[in-house]
Amino acid sequence: MKIYLLFLGMALPNLLFAQPTKQTQFYISNDDHTDYMWTGNEKQYKEAFIKMLDYYIGQSDKTANLPAPYQSRFNCDGSYWLWEYEKNKSPAEFEKLISKIKSGHISVPYNAVVSCYGASPTEGILRGMYYAGYLQRRYNLDLDQAVAMENQTLPLGLGSLWAGAGVKYSWKGVCDCASQMKDLKKRNKEVYWYTGLDNSKVLMKWYSIAPGGNKQLGGYAEARDPALAVDQLTALCQSPAHPYHIAGAFGFGWDDLQTTTDIFTTTAQAKTNAQRQVIVSNQSDYFKAFEAAYGKVIPEESLAYGNEWDLYSASMAELSAKVKRSVEKLRAAEAMASLVSQQDKNFAGNLADLKKTAWMALGLYYEHDWTADGPVSREDRAAWQRKIENQLTTYVDTLYNLSQQKLGTYIKTSSNKTQFYVFNPLSWQRTDVCDFPYTGTKNVRVIDTQTNQEVPSQLIKSKGKEFIRILATDIPSVGYKVFEITSSPAKALPKAATYANQVFENSFYKLKITNQGVITSFVDKRQGNKEYAAQVNGKFMNDLGSGSDNIGSIVIEHEGPVSVTILCTGQKPLAHTSRITLFKEIPRVDIENQITQNFGEVQSWAFSYNLTGADVWHEETGTILKAKPVIQGGNYATQNARFDWLTLNHFAAINNGKQGITLSNADCAFLKLGNSALTNLDTKTAQISVLAGGQVDGAKLGILKQGGDSLFTQRFALSTNAGFNAAASMRFSLEHQNPLVAGRITGTQTIYSDKTYSFLKVSDPNVLLWSLKPAEEGAAKGIITRLWNFKNNNSPVKLSFTPQITTAHQTTHVETDLNKATILNGSLQETIGHHQIKTFRVVLENAKATK
Repeated sequence: MKIYLLFLGMALPNLLFAQPTKQTQFYISNDDHTDYMWTGNEKQYKEAFIKMLDYYIGQSDKTANLPAPYQSRFNCDGSYWLWEYEKNKSPAEFEKLISKIKSGHISVPYNAVVSCYGASPTEGILRGMYYAGYLQRRYNLDLDQAVAMENQTLPLGLGSLWAGAGVKYSWKGVCDCASQMKDLKKRNKEVYWYTGLDNSKVLMKWYSIAPGGNKQLGGYAEARDPALAVDQLTALCQSPAHPYHIAGAFGFGWDDLQTTTDIFTTTAQAKTNAQRQVIVSNQSDYFKAFEAAYGKVIPEESLAYGNEWDLYSASMAELSAKVKRSVEKLRAAEAMASLVSQQDKNFAGNLADLKKTAWMALGLYYEHDWTADGPVSREDRAAWQRKIENQLTTYVDTLYNLSQQKLGTYIKTSSNKTQFYVFNPLSWQRTDVCDFPYTGTKNVRVIDTQTNQEVPSQLIKSKGKEFIRILATDIPSVGYKVFEITSSPAKALPKAATYANQVFENSFYKLKITNQGVITSFVDKRQGNKEYAAQVNGKFMNDLGSGSDNIGSIVIEHEGPVSVTILCTGQKPLAHTSRITLFKEIPRVDIENQITQNFGEVQSWAFSYNLTGADVWHEETGTILKAKPVIQGGNYATQNARFDWLTLNHFAAINNGKQGITLSNADCAFLKLGNSALTNLDTKTAQISVLAGGQVDGAKLGILKQGGDSLFTQRFALSTNAGFNAAASMRFSLEHQNPLVAGRITGTQTIYSDKTYSFLKVSDPNVLLWSLKPAEEGAAKGIITRLWNFKNNNSPVKLSFTPQITTAHQTTHVETDLNKATILNGSLQETIGHHQIKTFRVVLENAKATK
């Protein structure tokens, strides 16, 4: 389970980076693989990190007079090593560690710990690398590596996220243990360019695993026996699979809590001869030499491998859903904070420590040892996961609440009536429902203060609280409208939908629903009454496993001119409820499922479709994939892969070229296509099953019985379409998962408009704002703006703010400046590559009151 990122401050002799000669170059790298909360607990690893770093700082001093190839070098496999060292050592000691990193004797990657990324939200992966970005800027470090170690699979989109963050190099060694995969001893490519759909590249070393197992080449402790590693590298360079004269073997620590050794220095000297130079490596030196010699001739690879150990986070499905919800909620919290910070550059400064801890929590949560089968007990591992989730959620909730309240003080209230703003954190104008907490008289109506017209409204109760729900139309991009509650009767309007005898319909859809919440018929009225639901493998839509069984009950929970919600209560196969909502002017079917009992076995929600010849697209990790093998025009590998449960982030869309439906997924992390199995990706059966939770690979791997949880909220939404469009599917899903924000207006002077305001606009509807936030070093350093182009071709984009931009830079995804961006007439005008996520820092004109 190791791979480390390295950066080389003190270059080895130039001959090591030259074109290969008859003398081969073998790089052997020492590390201690971190099995965090598996081999040892937090206290034990903190002490091990400090002890090992102190030892190898000393070793670099001790060997400083040796020739460069034989000097001691050591590789951390995560930035969390430095986090603990900085917190527990003196500033002078930390500065010395930094000096060893700069000299190339100790190295560190961007990733916090060794993680499995298949369940992680895209933005969560990036924030998990923010501590490394902070160190990079503070100390001018040349970081260039990241790793995803020991797990047998690898996402396709991860490479693009790494490359965008500044990563150039990575290596992977697998465990070949606790695995259902049988074909790991033969890979098509031993070294290749790990290439994203955006054409970004990371140089990857991923050797076929040797017959001797994970302590030899291809394993996560390739250099456990450095002398044997050199002999195996010699054989590798003589094989057709690796026609190169430069090779590397990385990883010593295996599952040990800590290791301190000088064996790499002595082995490099002993094994060097006229035919080969053996080099004690910080891994970066290997990659630089290899790239210089072979970078133009090695192959590229753009393949997804599915998931394996990633799946075990579903053994605490509700806790993992809380992490996912917090990352999504961050979108609105930071967007509001961006507006507030234009008036108060120190806003939320008191949350700096909470913020750093939250980003590190995202780096830690998906740590790879979710197997939970090591010396640290399952109970301790589960308790640690809860602690980490709470560190993230506490920060996000605090920032959200502060920003929501503060924004209301910057909008002047223009009457003695209750006024509230409705804020849209997304980068396009939208119409949606919005709920404002309200406990006053029932005889009220709501006025849009911009148009002075009444808007549809109704009173609802949700989770024990009362709200007034409105239909908020044309809410501007990253902006708001102001509404006012008046004490006069609302205009009588027809209900948004009707329900009778298990038939639920509005102007868009007609559904037939069982008492257990299963949708057995889904008719689109706009497409000639096209029936989208089907029965596949005994299941329909939103089917936990009860099929057409009608035991249970349905009641209308609330109804009005904005929306109607029915509440279904079922018992099969688990006790659960399903709230299904239809709207007046929104072609979306919202589903909120709650499993209300503990369970241990694998459970899933099926969505079965009446679509023949359909393909499925889904958001993986920072990319949108076509769920077919590459030989059939998709994005999945045909070997060394696992196909039973694929990553499901915001959406999965199924479409036959003429008709289709998008499934928005707010809380779960994995999907299964039809009857897919470990080695078979079923692309023929029109069914998507969403993993509700469970120990996918049996009771020995993961947390038992969901760690005791007995309430699981799992929300979906459905909308039909004529043809698949990635940007449209993502817009639909983001609207479902990012509700409009309502905040009370309390301002006494005009800072922002008392009618309507838009902070940001993006010119291309296929390029979506992904993240908007004050810069990590504070709002005085600008606003960070992350954009994602969902098109198959490059897109010139105009990004406009109110007020205008004065300066702008493209940055890495961890906010390190790269180059100046183009500004024309106060707007940023840049090209975003196809499928690319790109990040900018913009500084705006001094904030002025808007009217």
